[in-house]
Amino acid sequence: MTTSEDIDEELLNRAFLALGDPIRRAIIARLSRGPATVNELAEPFAITKQAVSKHIQVLEQAGLVTRTRDAQRRPVHLDPAALERLTAWIDRYRLDVESSYRGLDAVLRVPPAAPTDTNAPSDPPAPSDTNPPARSNPNEEES
Repeated sequence: MTTSEDIDEELLNRAFLALGDPIRRAIIARLSRGPATVNELAEPFAITKQAVSKHIQVLEQAGLVTRTRDAQRRPVHLDPAALERLTAWIDRYRLDVESSYRGLDAVLRVPPAAPTDTNAPSDPPAPSDTNPPARSNPNEEES
């Protein structure tokens, strides 16, 4: 059984996949200024109108744009609610990350403990009773 959460996840996946293409992002940017026909959307690109239509189909399947019929015209419209869903999804994770960074900032703001003097001479190591002192000449006998 398919749940609404599965459908939302699938639309989310399709939307991000659709936005992965620079031409489709440019189409979305153009549609943010208002509806446009395929001919109008194709103008800035060095690709066929058929290719632009295929890009629009991908955007439609992702739920980002819709087409209407106005006599002979079929303008393409941006669906602002779809973009809002994407923004809300991104914001949810952005807020989580910002919260983590605020916690890190708080830790970094804690004043450090009193500094230790690293230039002070340290005590020499204690002599070991198990190791005899080294002889300067290996041919010398111990007395």
